[in-house]
Amino acid sequence: MWKGNRGMTRKQKFFLNSGTGVLKQMVAVICGFILPRYILIYYGSDTNGLISSMSNFLGFISLLEMGIGPVIQANLYGPLAKKNDEQISKIVISAERFFRKIAAIFLIYIVILAFVFPTSINTKYDTWFSVSLLVIIASSTFAQYFFGMTYQLLLNADQKAYIQMALQMATTILNTIFCIVFMRLGASIHLVKLLSASIFIWRPLGQAIYVRRHYRINKKLKLTEEPIKQKWNGFAQHLAAVVCGHVDVVVLTFFSSLANVSVYSVYFNVTNGVTAIIMTAATGLESLFGNMIAKKEQKTLLKTFEMTELIVHTAVTVIFTIAAITIKPFVAVYTRGITDADYLVPAFGVMLVMAYAAQCLRVPYFRIIKAAGAFKETQNGAFLSAILNVVISVVLVFRFGLVGIALGTFVAMMYHTCYFVWYLKGHILNRSVWYFVYYLCSDILIGILAFFFTHNMAMVQVSYLSWTIFAFQVAAITIGISILVNGVLHGKTILGVVKRHLEKKKNI
Repeated sequence: MWKGNRGMTRKQKFFLNSGTGVLKQMVAVICGFILPRYILIYYGSDTNGLISSMSNFLGFISLLEMGIGPVIQANLYGPLAKKNDEQISKIVISAERFFRKIAAIFLIYIVILAFVFPTSINTKYDTWFSVSLLVIIASSTFAQYFFGMTYQLLLNADQKAYIQMALQMATTILNTIFCIVFMRLGASIHLVKLLSASIFIWRPLGQAIYVRRHYRINKKLKLTEEPIKQKWNGFAQHLAAVVCGHVDVVVLTFFSSLANVSVYSVYFNVTNGVTAIIMTAATGLESLFGNMIAKKEQKTLLKTFEMTELIVHTAVTVIFTIAAITIKPFVAVYTRGITDADYLVPAFGVMLVMAYAAQCLRVPYFRIIKAAGAFKETQNGAFLSAILNVVISVVLVFRFGLVGIALGTFVAMMYHTCYFVWYLKGHILNRSVWYFVYYLCSDILIGILAFFFTHNMAMVQVSYLSWTIFAFQVAAITIGISILVNGVLHGKTILGVVKRHLEKKKNI
């Protein structure tokens, strides 16, 4: 008998997943700022740039996943809703075979990278230093594909993402504590990264133990046909995500310097931290939509989407506007005392924040498309997005440097978001694109007004306390503007959502 979640409604699971996701991401953001700062202090900008570059090159191995992860998750919604143990087991078996093949290919990729990487970049480090560090950093990625990816997808599809996120949160905290201790003791960067790898391996092992205890997966079943439908049609979406996530550092590695890679990584850590908070807050959204689609609850789906769209646009606009205004002052504080590279590039910071704001705006649109399994139907837009990012970044990096890289990412992200909105015009929701255009205009208006009313503000001194006070002031002004603009432009929608919520609560 299937032993899934019991005693919780899907709404409660959604909020549990979202709450855990936000908490996990707050931990990740804090730890993600602490460790690079220590690396910059103890090992310098070149080492930080080298690690960032290696991590990005290793990230390309996820391209071999071919986007099957979201497809597997989409295929699990139906069997989980029907509590079909046999079909769940078949999907798990097929997925495990696939990911183990990727793990084997990953080993080959590491060997190739070990030969190519040290001779292809401008670095002061010798070959052995670079190759050994590369292998150490790669080990935790290998463990994730070999042991944990399938079970992570199963937990996500069953609205139990909070399990794997709790494991990730715990390993992140432990990693930060132990790495700082070892750095202070004078350990080499190799020893520090080896420690990280050994800690992060516990995450996939923990997932495997949980699934084996709480699900009845029959690994002895024989597969007479492929249980994962549209197995290869998620590739285009995945390609676009991988390219947009890694091409910037690759272009900088080959056409710029490791110092610029380090500068990029500092700004990216800020932007990625904010992005990940939005993404993890929406962790349970896809499985929520998927459950509604599987049960053919179209009316409920439309109402839930309308509420989600309003919340996402409001949250993204406020959070990213605050980030765009405060990112340069934060980097000034964060890199204080580090003089081996120029980290104050405000135009680049604002453009990078805008790029990832465009990505986050697509959350409700892309999540419902993934939940419906419409991968093949939307693959052309993904391919074009990836092409735009590569071409524009390569062309503009020579003249505009970091700003050119960020501009390429922004154009690609914005195009892809608009493409998803256009697709939903005639499919799944059958909604007019003017809803999105209206929201986008109000988003832009809020951003412009916030910049106008804060452009004369500045920190009293270069310190974390001063930046915190400055950030709170900017946040107060931005939130006030957002309330005013949304109240005027979206008051009717807000009242409708609140009214439905109160009526539903009254009927419980």
